[in-house]
Amino acid sequence: MRRPLTPVWLAAPSRFANISQPAARAVVALLALLVTATLAALSTAPAHTDTALYAMIVDGVRHGGNYYAVAADALRAGGYPLAPFTAFRLPTLAVIEAALPSMVVIAMLYLLTAAVAVACYGRMQPVLKTRAAQTVVALLLFASLVPLLQPSLAPLPDLWAGLAITLSLAIRRRGHYVDAIAFGVVAAVLRETAALYLIVMLSFALAERQRREALGWAAALIVVALVLAIHAYAVAQVVKPLDDMVFDWAGLLGFGAFVSATVSATALAWLPLGLAAPIVGLALFGWATWRDPLALRALATIVLTALLITVFGTEETPHWALLVTPLLLTGLVFVPDGLRDLVHAALDSRRITVTRIIR
Repeated sequence: MRRPLTPVWLAAPSRFANISQPAARAVVALLALLVTATLAALSTAPAHTDTALYAMIVDGVRHGGNYYAVAADALRAGGYPLAPFTAFRLPTLAVIEAALPSMVVIAMLYLLTAAVAVACYGRMQPVLKTRAAQTVVALLLFASLVPLLQPSLAPLPDLWAGLAITLSLAIRRRGHYVDAIAFGVVAAVLRETAALYLIVMLSFALAERQRREALGWAAALIVVALVLAIHAYAVAQVVKPLDDMVFDWAGLLGFGAFVSATVSATALAWLPLGLAAPIVGLALFGWATWRDPLALRALATIVLTALLITVFGTEETPHWALLVTPLLLTGLVFVPDGLRDLVHAALDSRRITVTRIIR
């Protein structure tokens, strides 16, 4: 067996340290395909998030309006369909923000973002053996989180749900999962698409035969399902027969839409798109590189969100990517070791020499 290379940044060898040469070459080909696919973002039409719509709903509730009535009026005024019921966001965030002064909401956003940064750095620091790598991960967290600290984004449920998902992942440990489940539920009752994260966590708990943890994630999904049932009933009470019911479920904007959305939501937006887009692909590769249960859970969550945007996203839904942008770029810190191990395995030219000794 080939001896693994000494890690450059990681405290332990990457997932590709002992990979066979044929498998390494296959992964290299897939990585090249992934990076090439990210360039589809160059031909993606500019997307736009109607943050004013969400701010209008919060303002309406703050002035005493019923959430569902206010949301229905806002959707009608914006020319948006009122069906299916998921056209209405869950009322959780709007009701909370309407009950609080704007400065308190912004302070909460800063505090949650800081908690995410501290938790993620604390989780990553032990697996990075050099000060340089620890500095890089701090910079990556900065690049991921600072662009989210915009007051105009505060009414977006996806923003808060994404931060809750990232915090849930960062604090989850084998045998210590209650807090992680709690933050997962928070994410899903803020934004129903965060239920994808709950499904990912349930699936891994089952695969690893963590029965108690699996029961916890299953219970979380049941709670979210009940919340959605109540939400659907409430929406039905405000929808009128003449309301626009046509919703294009198959946006089919492609993978480029996900890449473009993640670029625009992070510090990658400061780079030319042709340079920023491949970095998104490398970040995905980085999460596949780290040999840790957290990495596979993060990767699965990102991939499912990317699939959601690829198939169902529209030009008005780039904010869906906020579910995973707080954690995506951190995967770049694992790329140097993973890529080095992969190339070393793919180019391995060892030969076995058989020497016959005649006695």
